Amino acid sequence: MANAEQIPVAKGPSMIIQAAMLLGMTVAALGIGWMSGSYLKGSEAPVKAPAAEGGEQAAAPSAAPGAALTVTELPSITTNLAAPVETWVRMDVSLLLDAALPNETIQAIHQDLLTFMRTVKMHQVEGASGFLHLKADLQERAAMRGDGHVKDVLIRTLLFE
Repeated sequence: MANAEQIPVAKGPSMIIQAAMLLGMTVAALGIGWMSGSYLKGSEAPVKAPAAEGGEQAAAPSAAPGAALTVTELPSITTNLAAPVETWVRMDVSLLLDAALPNETIQAIHQDLLTFMRTVKMHQVEGASGFLHLKADLQERAAMRGDGHVKDVLIRTLLFE
């Protein structure tokens, strides 16, 4: 048997070499990141709107920059969800309009949104993507009922109980 003093101990690289290697790898990673970012930014082409049949550019779905938009508040929507049935939702919604709508149309939009919320299930509105899907669905329904004058649906309060 050999004594503990006779066993050779393997030493690793010195701290100076380890620090130099770490610095070199960091500089290389920064350089590669900067170069790939420059390449990706330089290869972007500006996106052009597709031309309409008449040779004009297609109109954007949003209102013209000079058009005055108005905000109309709807009464609170309070109903239970489709599943679970014991879960209630209260939602305060405002509509962003590009033209004034008759009161009957506003009430029809309110009733349509209320009816839609009765069909929603809890798992459909969980998380950020679920909220965005809910907002998109509400906006689509309001735009259909409002003959395209509803530009956005603003959800001011969304409470589940």
